[in-house]
Amino acid sequence: MHRRRFLVSALASVAAAPAWAQSHQGHGTSLTPAAPSPDPYAKLQGGVPHHLTPDQEAQRVIDSPAPKGPQGRWLTRAALPIPRSEMAWATEWNGKLHVIGGYGEGRVDRGYHHVYDPARDEWFIAAALPRGANHVAVVALDGKIYALGGFIEQNRNPDTHAYVYDVATNQWSPIAPLPRPRGAAAALALNGHIHLIGGASSPTQERASVGWHEVYDPKADKWSARKALPGARDHVGCVTYDGKIHIIGGRFNTFEYNTDLHHVYLPQQDTWEVRAPVPTARSGHGLVVYRDRFFAMGGEGGIINRAGQQKVFGQMESYDPKTDTWQSHAPMPTPRHAVGAVTIGDWIYVAGGGAVLGGSVQSAVHEAFTLT
Repeated sequence: MHRRRFLVSALASVAAAPAWAQSHQGHGTSLTPAAPSPDPYAKLQGGVPHHLTPDQEAQRVIDSPAPKGPQGRWLTRAALPIPRSEMAWATEWNGKLHVIGGYGEGRVDRGYHHVYDPARDEWFIAAALPRGANHVAVVALDGKIYALGGFIEQNRNPDTHAYVYDVATNQWSPIAPLPRPRGAAAALALNGHIHLIGGASSPTQERASVGWHEVYDPKADKWSARKALPGARDHVGCVTYDGKIHIIGGRFNTFEYNTDLHHVYLPQQDTWEVRAPVPTARSGHGLVVYRDRFFAMGGEGGIINRAGQQKVFGQMESYDPKTDTWQSHAPMPTPRHAVGAVTIGDWIYVAGGGAVLGGSVQSAVHEAFTLT
């Protein structure tokens, strides 16, 4: 990376958090322990604890049209330190779950950085994102976590900020900004590079989905363009598998226009192909690789303030890349969208997320799934 960027980081006070109270395995620097939230839900307006109403609970949908596969089981894990959502995604490094940015405590521009250790079923506080934002794209590569773009208003007004977090030192530094502002994009690591795909951009009043596909080279600290995603969309599910990138589901501008589209990117040909669509068209869902299958869980869809058409999904559906087919599994006990989902060991961890359609209610709920 350019020496100039590291000098800028010092001037911008992008530094490690203060001395921590307790050692945390997996980091070269200790992290602050964080107690689980005593309240499972909180309202965005006012940031106060909230109990779901019967009408809000009625938004939950768990039925899947996909053939049934092994059902598996869910367990409750330590709740997030605070109810939060709209992180957009989470990432894993060295067996730890990192959840970054989002809504919480009555604001939409938080720089939260919570780290979960499944071996201890405990949460920790790591150095905060240098500027708060929601729908930040995050991905881990070679002991670093990249945080790219995001919205600084409620699901609106994207910026070009980009940062890298060093797990060993618990420190953020700025990197080359995005070529164009966007939030709710998909970030993936492949062959030593970071791919940033889709999302939503300016102007703020329109917040239109984009199909942009740009690649960051960490060694050169530079961005370059690749073939755009067919069917511009945001709030997608994304994974890498067998040297390819899969983009599944998402929305065209708003969750009223969810899609079941499934595209795979072939890097050697710089082209996209179509694969079997996800059985439940959804956006704001989690997508992870587990036991050589892609598991999709959660998400949202429908129309705000229209009874019977507001949906928060709990369906757990998985895709077999060898047969290009889908099946369903035991649904999430607590349907949510905008979750932080990763695979660690033989478990899928799904933390936080929105409890109702839209961003009005955050959750601290944390549940884990296994087929064992």
